[in-house]
Amino acid sequence: MGKPKVIVQLYPVFPAEDEHDRRAKRPIGRDSDLYYKIVHEWSEIIRAADEMGIWGMSTIEHHLHSEGYEVGPNPGVLNAHWAAQVKNLHLGAFGYVMATQDPIRVAEETAIIDHLTHGKYFVGFARGYQSRWANILGQSSGAVATLSDGSAGDQRNREIFQERVKMVLDCWTKDSVELNGKFYQAPYPHDTGIVGYEGYEIAREAGTEGEIDGDDVLRRISVVPKPLQQPHPPCFVAVAKSRETIEFAARHGFRPSYFNPTDGVVELAKIYVEESAKHGRNVQYGQHQNIVRHTRIAKSADDFERKIRSYDLDIFKNFYSVFGNHHVDPVNHDAEAAYRAIREHKFIMGGTLDDTIRDWQEIYSRIPCEYITLIWHWAQQPKDELLEEMRLFVEKVVPELETPDFAAAAA
Repeated sequence: MGKPKVIVQLYPVFPAEDEHDRRAKRPIGRDSDLYYKIVHEWSEIIRAADEMGIWGMSTIEHHLHSEGYEVGPNPGVLNAHWAAQVKNLHLGAFGYVMATQDPIRVAEETAIIDHLTHGKYFVGFARGYQSRWANILGQSSGAVATLSDGSAGDQRNREIFQERVKMVLDCWTKDSVELNGKFYQAPYPHDTGIVGYEGYEIAREAGTEGEIDGDDVLRRISVVPKPLQQPHPPCFVAVAKSRETIEFAARHGFRPSYFNPTDGVVELAKIYVEESAKHGRNVQYGQHQNIVRHTRIAKSADDFERKIRSYDLDIFKNFYSVFGNHHVDPVNHDAEAAYRAIREHKFIMGGTLDDTIRDWQEIYSRIPCEYITLIWHWAQQPKDELLEEMRLFVEKVVPELETPDFAAAAA
């Protein structure tokens, strides 16, 4: 039997005494002294995770968080910075919001980081649900944020997302490409190619076959560098509730990252096995699956409540609960309603160490996911408490969980 691979995901959340203090310090997300402290403390956490034997560390792409909740505008820069600081830890992000990204630049950036990490790198793709920034950065293609509601905007976002993810795959795996999508083209303009490119002679003689046609026109491009891992780094894709996203993930061998309640994870993981088989991939139930959870390990029930109220209640009440993809109802600015919702929906799992083990054993009795991604609201939660909970999870919780030996089955 195997053990789940643990990934820790951090944003970070800029610390405030409570939501009133956050308002008093507006806009805390612009506090450069605080960010300087946080970004360097982050490196300490990364190195500690490496020493603990944690499998991976990830961050996110979110922009414009003036309130300081999810300050993560450039995961690639952070992954590259951390690459020189670790030995065994895998690094990555969940993930690049592709409807707002240039596929060539994502392919280039991630390939470089794959080399910097010596092949211990993973790439995440997401669709984007926060309109404040996704609508702005997606304006060149008319993409808008989505809550997977089946609307016209949702369908357009999905179409752009899938087109650009497939373009990244092509850029990674093919020596030359022509990208003739509905929303993105390369060379551009695609119909005529690039006429008058001054370096056409050496490109024809030393570049890839077909870059330059017989009329000295640039017709294809070659994206460099090529990733170190072949055919490319492992890819994760964020899933809220969409069967279509699972089918897309299975088609490409991607690893779904589930924010869903366990019932939804079980249902979609079964679909993943079925859809993978249709594309010639024989995967076991739980293989490639990544379950994402907020877990707190406390000394007592009172300590668990303290942690939730101190570290999680503000962001849950004022941010998470207002978005429809977090599987909770809006709490209408009521702190006690927010606290009750956290507990009733088990949005924050755990309690004492024994409670935490029971919670995770219950999940793994139903779906033995290959990966577990744990989210803590550091730096709202102090570093030392975070590291202690990470250590307890790796040393005490993971040994109580089992998965099939996915590596042996794939060999």
